[in-house]
Amino acid sequence: MRQAGAPSAEVRSRRRAALTDLILDVFRLNGVLLASGDALVADLGLTSARWQVLGAIALAPAPLPVAHLARTMGLTRQAVQRSVDELRADGLVRLEPNPHHRRAALVRMTEPGEAAYRAASRRQETWADALAADLPPEIIEAADGLLRALRARLAGPDPSPATAPDTLETC
Repeated sequence: MRQAGAPSAEVRSRRRAALTDLILDVFRLNGVLLASGDALVADLGLTSARWQVLGAIALAPAPLPVAHLARTMGLTRQAVQRSVDELRADGLVRLEPNPHHRRAALVRMTEPGEAAYRAASRRQETWADALAADLPPEIIEAADGLLRALRARLAGPDPSPATAPDTLETC
């Protein structure tokens, strides 16, 4: 017997299948986005990963240490550290002393880093305009809202609801 207000087995099955399809499409989209981003900024000496780090630095209200950038980006500290090391070797970022933590230096863009980020951002605007052509803004906004809601649920206090006991009664 189903609890009052609980979705039917058919609805749960449809929801589960739709979410699985969405997750697989997001995985595929991620790969295509990374490849497109790499191609878009390659001649600027950037990759999608390096561009993403520059973006996190640019959007931060103040210089941050690598660990904080990583948390903001939803990535591992090691992955961000690798990109920061590459960006630093190419003169696109520099490390500055952190008055709050001796070992966790603050990451700041250099002038060449800021120039590369601005150039990448201009290209991204043109690319985004072409990609979004003929798509109603409401659909894009709804998709963004759904992805944010899923991310919030996964980052919540119980990110693995599959481990929760089944609350439906069985016959």
